This record gives sequence, structure tokens and C-alpha cells, in this order.
Amino acid sequence: MTVQVVVKANTYIDSVSLMSLSTKANQIEGVEQAIIAMGTEMNKEVIRNVGLMTQEVEEARTSDLMIVVKAENEEMCESAFVGIEELLTKKNKPSKGSSEVKYSTIKSAAENIPDANLAIIAVNGMYAPREARKALENNLHVMMFSDNVSIEDEIALKQLAHEKGLLMMGPDCGTAIIGNVALCFANAVRKGNIGIVGASGTGSQELSVRIHEFGGGITQLIGTGGRDLSEEVGGIMMLDGIKALQEDEATKVIVLVSKPPAPIVEEKVLAQIKKSAKPVVVWFVGGDEEKVTKAGGHFAKMSKEAALKAVLLAGADESKINKRALNLPLVEEVRAKLKPEQKYIRGLFSGGTLCDEAMHIAMEKFDNVYSNIQREPEFRLKDVKVSQDHTFIDFGDDQFTQGKPHPMIDPSTRIERFIQEAKDPSVGVIVMDFVLGFGAHEDPVGAMLPAIIEAKQLAEDEGRHLEIIGYILGTELDSQNIEGQINKLLAAGATHASSSQNAGLLAREFVVKGE
Repeated sequence: MTVQVVVKANTYIDSVSLMSLSTKANQIEGVEQAIIAMGTEMNKEVIRNVGLMTQEVEEARTSDLMIVVKAENEEMCESAFVGIEELLTKKNKPSKGSSEVKYSTIKSAAENIPDANLAIIAVNGMYAPREARKALENNLHVMMFSDNVSIEDEIALKQLAHEKGLLMMGPDCGTAIIGNVALCFANAVRKGNIGIVGASGTGSQELSVRIHEFGGGITQLIGTGGRDLSEEVGGIMMLDGIKALQEDEATKVIVLVSKPPAPIVEEKVLAQIKKSAKPVVVWFVGGDEEKVTKAGGHFAKMSKEAALKAVLLAGADESKINKRALNLPLVEEVRAKLKPEQKYIRGLFSGGTLCDEAMHIAMEKFDNVYSNIQREPEFRLKDVKVSQDHTFIDFGDDQFTQGKPHPMIDPSTRIERFIQEAKDPSVGVIVMDFVLGFGAHEDPVGAMLPAIIEAKQLAEDEGRHLEIIGYILGTELDSQNIEGQINKLLAAGATHASSSQNAGLLAREFVVKGE
């Protein structure tokens, strides 16, 4: 194998584009591995860990673009660089007929586009606070996709935004729908009268998609970033988001989604709910029903339940809604196929909250549920590469994404793990999510299909049935063609779950013994 490096001095590309470029570069024929990244210490560490470190990489500066290619020989490396250069050229080339103008600073963009009211920050976390502050000082709302931002900077930026009456979504905020425009990872959904405030990207996506399916629509989906409800940050953005939706005439119902907040922050959120003249549905994964109902909120234990409550509160006719009840005959059918020793679920997720929801559903019946995102230390995986009993893995967690594209863009890491789990004779069910929408992989089921077929054949050769559940998060308005994705799953012999909630329930019920 040959490793070659090109360093482009003072060439900046945002992190969202870098993830997409790296994914495409790894698909170039002959490429064993390709990394396209800015020359930060964190990216160098990733390159060092995968054995691709060179002197050129060591010497790259944070403002330089590093292109690292591993291929069978020099000729293939050179060919790969030609392909990558074409990708870079294509990225920088304006689309035909486009009158797009690029600005090099937030200040110049704000001055030349007076109607602009929001900036998306997707630069290295080291520089993101500086750029976000500039945007806020120019009276722009901010959505910060960047992560690796200190909590002190997050607090300072959110306090500044609060004082100016602006939104500070993030850091590490990947999903929003503002003024019916989807930002970063979001789905194409109907405009309506339900507003969402979410400290969870895929949790917010799931709610918006289910609301769309039940005939409702979205006014605004305000992301907060995953740390907002921590004791340190104090829920500044969640509270400001609730107030914004309370004041928004178009919003009739508010839905909140998050992992359980810090107790002191939860009190603030519940106090805000108590003052709300509009109904508020609360889906805090693993949350406390009594506290929510006491505050006058509408508690939901699961995602589909939350979406259903929201559309009914917004005026939908319940008799016209297909609630997609669980397929109980299928449960009995699959239980009969699994051998007694096939006791375990393996959940392989690209969405953190989807993973969390399936895990909590399993925890209702099993006391041996492990994960890389378990809050109880005794149930945290000792080694994320090795499953224990019932295991649920969030492949979007930092352990899997440092220096690599998110699994919603590049599913390669999950594919490797899927085959590993399929070989385990104690596994009865593997459950996975496939996220559609803006920014996501163009054909997520297609990318996994060869592995599903291989796993099914492997199990059959060993005389056992392996149940594979796929949940596709998306709508008929998303560009990836959801019906086509479902048909691919079914043709490969997998079971399609109609929601995140149903995926978790099916996985749990399939492996229950003795009921």
C-alpha cells in the first residue's frame, strides 16, 4: 500500500462539506482510505491513529487543507488525487445560471445581504465561537453545527443571544427548520401549526416526520445543542425557544424533546410550561410523567406518542389517523423462528436519540442492556468494539466520528459492525435506522444491502433465522424516495418498522422468551 499526501496551504473548507467530500473520496476506485480535513491537532491525531501520519501532515497548519490517500500503488494514489481535485472544483463551481456571490466574512455578508437574519457556523470548533459572536453582533440568529466548543464559550454566546433577543442554536446543533426552511440535517415536512424545541437532532427529526405522517405540520423546529439542558448551561436556548414559540402566532402546540435535563434545569423548563397558554407536549427520553403533568404539560413516553398527542391537540381528527399499530402476528411468527439461545438484540444506530429510545424500550423488560451512551456507568460498554448481552450503539457518538464523517453520511463503520453482530449465534435481532433528508446519504439502505444479504445467507447456512429490522426516518417529500428505500429492505428479507417507537418495540418483543 502507498500513502500520499497533498497539503493545500490556506485553503479553508467547512466541516459539513469536508464530511461529504471525504465520503465521495473513499468511493473513488482503488482508494483504500482517504481523509480530507483541515490541519488541526485533532485531525492529525485521527490520521496518526489510523497509521497514515507523514511529515507533510505533521507540518500542516490549522489553516491548511490536508488530503491523505492510501491506495495500492502510486499510480492509484495519483488517479485518486485527480478525482478528488474534480470534487473540489465541482464544489467551488457555481451551479449553472446561479448568481451566487460568496462573502469571506460574516460582516461583509451581513452588510451586502440586509435581509439575512441567520448564520450557520460550520468551522473548526476552535474558531466557531469567534464567528458566532460576530454573527450575533450583526444581529443574526446563529445555528452552530460545529462541536468541540468549550462550555464557557457556549454559555457566553447564549447569554449574548438572550440579551439581544436572538437564537443561539448549538454548538453541535445539526437540525433545525426555520421559516419552513430545513437547515443541515432535517426532513422535508409540511408547514403547519406545531413548533418543536429539541436538544436532540434525530429526536427532533423523528417528531417532525411523525407529525407530517399524521397529517400535521411544523411552524419552527428550533435546535438547542445537546448540552443546553446541562446544569452549567441552564437551558438558556430551550427556555428562549419555548418563549419564541409561545409568542409565535402561527404555533398552536409546542413539543419538547431531549434526554432528561439536569434537575435544576428541568424545574425551570417545567415552570415555563406552567406559564404557557399553549399546550406543551414533553418527550424527555426516560423522563418523569408525574412532574410533567403536575406542571400542566402533556407527557409522552415515546416519540410516536408525542407526535400523536401534538397533532390531536392541534386539531386533527383522530378517526382519520393511521396510528400504525404494532404487528402482533409478526411478533409471534418471529419468536417461533428464533432458537432458545438467540436471546439478544443488537441495535446499530446512526441517530443518538433513536438509539436511546430503542434502548429505553428494551430496558422496560430486560435488566442487561448495555450501550456506549448508557447513563448508568455499570451498563456502559467496557469496550465499544465488543457487545454485551443486549447492546445498543450510537455510531454518531464522538467515539466513532472524530475525524470521520457522521454515519448518516458515511455508513462504512456501521456496516463492519453489522457483519460482526450477524455472526454471533446468541443474537436474535439486529435493529437499525436509516435517516433520509437534507444532508443525509443518498441511498442509505442501498449502501447496507449487500451486508444484509450476506448476513441473512450466513445465518441460513448455520441453520438459524436472523431477524433484521430497519426503520427509515423520512417522508415522501425527501429526495431519497422513501418507498424505494422500503422496497429494498423488504426485498432483502428485512422487516420494515414504521416508526422509531415501533422499531424498538418490535426488537424487544421478538426476543422475549416464555410469554
